[in-house]
Amino acid sequence: MDTPPAPDEAVDGLLAQIAEQLGAPVPARLRAALRAVPRHLFLPSALWLRDGKGGYEPCDRAQEPERWWRAAYGDVPLVTQFTVLPDGDRVPASSASMPSVVVRMLTALNGPRGKRVLEIGTGTGFHAALLSYLFGAENVTSLDVDPGLVRRAEQALRASGQRPELHCADGAGGWQPAAPYDAIISTCAVRAVPLPWLEQVAAGGRIVTPWDTAWCNYGTLVATKQADGTAEGALAPYGSFMLMRAQQTHVELRRDVLRDGQHPDRSTTRLSPWSVAGNDLDAQMYVGLHVPGAWHSWDTEVEGARTRLWLADDQATSWASVDYDGRQTSTFAVAQYGVRKLWDEVARAYEQYVAADRPGIGRLRLRIWPEGRETRHEVGPPA
Repeated sequence: MDTPPAPDEAVDGLLAQIAEQLGAPVPARLRAALRAVPRHLFLPSALWLRDGKGGYEPCDRAQEPERWWRAAYGDVPLVTQFTVLPDGDRVPASSASMPSVVVRMLTALNGPRGKRVLEIGTGTGFHAALLSYLFGAENVTSLDVDPGLVRRAEQALRASGQRPELHCADGAGGWQPAAPYDAIISTCAVRAVPLPWLEQVAAGGRIVTPWDTAWCNYGTLVATKQADGTAEGALAPYGSFMLMRAQQTHVELRRDVLRDGQHPDRSTTRLSPWSVAGNDLDAQMYVGLHVPGAWHSWDTEVEGARTRLWLADDQATSWASVDYDGRQTSTFAVAQYGVRKLWDEVARAYEQYVAADRPGIGRLRLRIWPEGRETRHEVGPPA
């Protein structure tokens, strides 16, 4: 049996992997932070690793120490906890983020030691430890809605020598007692910036959060609070995080949307469903931002079509389908039902995307406005 590498060797290997992903050396401050905060201290003995087939397989430190150690110092996300949905499916509920994405997000904060930071989503505590090293533990407040995660993170943080302020609380509400903050950074994705974040970050401060749409979970918002109380910033092309629990919906197509006696409008389209729901993340993100609340799923076991793209909205009011017959790709059969014509909305958004010269995610900007008890966002023109 091979001996796992010493922590210094493991960190050297991780830094090399991150540098390869970034296409540049890791900034000096972050190199020092990653050396000072051993990642393995924050990981449970049982991890779940991607199996290459869309699922996960367990990795237990006691049974597979070398594999566990490689995972701990690999530039990969690691699932640490699952939850069971109402339909019985098990989905990841907490994870250790991909280190290169952590480095990108921390770089986006771009501030000196002494900056006051609120972290949403303590998770394993690794991110909070890095923040504490960079900005001083006395300046870091970290929240998580799961009391078990907070307890385990506190133990790991003590072992690492870092002691930020931890609270078990719903991150959607921020943490008013320590406000205002120079920065708010989230390790869970949002579909709308919670109003308390906008209120609790100081003018000139930053909000760094993974972004999510019902259509596509990808991208990270780096926004700056303006003097007028709004926030504005660009989306960065990295990050795919679990959606904040307070913003999750659990609408299931056959349980909640499709009903007997529905009579959809039928038509055809020349737009390929793969153009809007295939491998083009730029197109998917553009559609997601411009067709709010619409989600999709692929079905290859459906009567009357070789492949079907289902569309539905997260209010369970509307659905659509686009069928590939397995023979030709010039036209596709469309069915639409409900108060929204979802395929028409998606097709219009795709036309705008093409007309705008297919902007990458990094060319899109969001402006966040306070409105009543929530915020709304507007998508700015491509930069």
